[in-house]
Amino acid sequence: MSRIPSSRLTRRGFTFSAIAGLTVTAACGNGVGSTGATTIDARVDATLDELYANYPNTVDLANKSSGMLVMPLVTEAGFGFGGGYGRGALRVGGATLDYYSNTKASAGFQIGAQQYAHVLFFMTDDALSGFRRAPGWTLGADVEYVVNDKGDSIATDSNTLLSPVLAAVYSQAGLRLGATLEGSKYTRIIP
Repeated sequence: MSRIPSSRLTRRGFTFSAIAGLTVTAACGNGVGSTGATTIDARVDATLDELYANYPNTVDLANKSSGMLVMPLVTEAGFGFGGGYGRGALRVGGATLDYYSNTKASAGFQIGAQQYAHVLFFMTDDALSGFRRAPGWTLGADVEYVVNDKGDSIATDSNTLLSPVLAAVYSQAGLRLGATLEGSKYTRIIP
């Protein structure tokens, strides 16, 4: 009786390997054929409509900005240690260029959870290109807020408009005090 060497692949073995490979590849979730981008774009549109309706001063900011990063929903939770996550889109001239995730980690006295939306207005071309070139961009404490964490509109004056990045944080829900963007990391994604 002759044995087939183990190094030979039969037709049945090849078919099984091909199906297993396709299954593993499909499970990777690379975004091809998914509706993730469409969902994010719809949420971004709704978020901008709400922002402009509730805070009319942001319409002028949007028109003057080089681009906007819109994060429709960021969820944060913490009990001693905390974290947050959200997904959004970078819009330039009204068109989506890229999709981003927002992650945040924190430690200290904290308890609770909250959800909010935020928009970053890149007021200079340098600020926008710096954001797009960075492999993982972190927002510093130098951001100017045009809508603060209590949802109150802050007047924009000539000093505010000179800031390279302006932020609007609004639509809070939950039981956690304060919503700041310091320490948030933004990373380009394929939804």
